[in-house]
Amino acid sequence: MLSMLAGVVVLVATALVFVALLPRGGKTYRLAGTEFEPYVGVAFTSAVALGCTMALSGAINYFG
Repeated sequence: MLSMLAGVVVLVATALVFVALLPRGGKTYRLAGTEFEPYVGVAFTSAVALGCTMALSGAINYFG
């Protein structure tokens, strides 16, 4: 159960950070166009994968 809740928290935190980094008013986030830009996409992808894996693992342990 704790793993499932932690996974949901990771997913919610990832979603909040993603929304915070969305462009507003014609301005992009400060890492756009830099050498670190690809790593941001990798970080979001791995955070979503981690959250889904933790939530699914916790659900399987809880219900199975």
